[in-house]
Amino acid sequence: MTLIDEILTDLKSLESEKNRAGMARFGIQVEHAYGVSVANIRRLAKPYRHNHELALELWKTGIHEARILAAIIDDPKQVTPEQMDRWVQNFNSWDLCDQTCSLFDKTPHAVAKIKEWTTREKEFEKRAGFALLAELAWHSKTEPDQTFLDLLPLIEREAHDDRNYVKKAANWALREIGKRSMRLHAEAIKLAQRLQTHDSKSARWIASDALRELTAEKTLSRINK
Repeated sequence: MTLIDEILTDLKSLESEKNRAGMARFGIQVEHAYGVSVANIRRLAKPYRHNHELALELWKTGIHEARILAAIIDDPKQVTPEQMDRWVQNFNSWDLCDQTCSLFDKTPHAVAKIKEWTTREKEFEKRAGFALLAELAWHSKTEPDQTFLDLLPLIEREAHDDRNYVKKAANWALREIGKRSMRLHAEAIKLAQRLQTHDSKSARWIASDALRELTAEKTLSRINK
């Protein structure tokens, strides 16, 4: 039995029809899913951290949980732009998209892919652009404010896209950028206020939801600290 077979057997042993039903209710495709919780996937991932070759092989299986495991264990230093483009074309659910973007945001290719993917037509590929922007804003401690000032216009440009997974990711990105610093907070507020004047219902929803969090006392206190 190969290592891939062993890992798939371990995942299969944690199979849950109840979880699969829950995943389906939340819009996750379960045709190739076992219904394994992310907590259990993370536990299985521990011995394989930063194993790039294993991640590539796990992704090829097409199993939903194996792909999430691949995103958790891969080494961002070895992830190439070509790999990112291959994987993004396989995104078929928000959770796989977001978990994988949590890997991609640690690569030096993140900003280029944000600019590229936010122009994509397919829903989950376009979501990936904004999810990657949100993850970068959330996780990166060294990225300068100017990076996000340059990327903010992408949110306004695509705010008219009313597809659920796109607009929610654009909103997520706007909120995370606005929570990085007082400078970015001010610019995110300005953008949200502009979006409120748009004819697009999607743009106005993105704005109102972002403003609700960005103007909250708890948020302001955290940024000031």
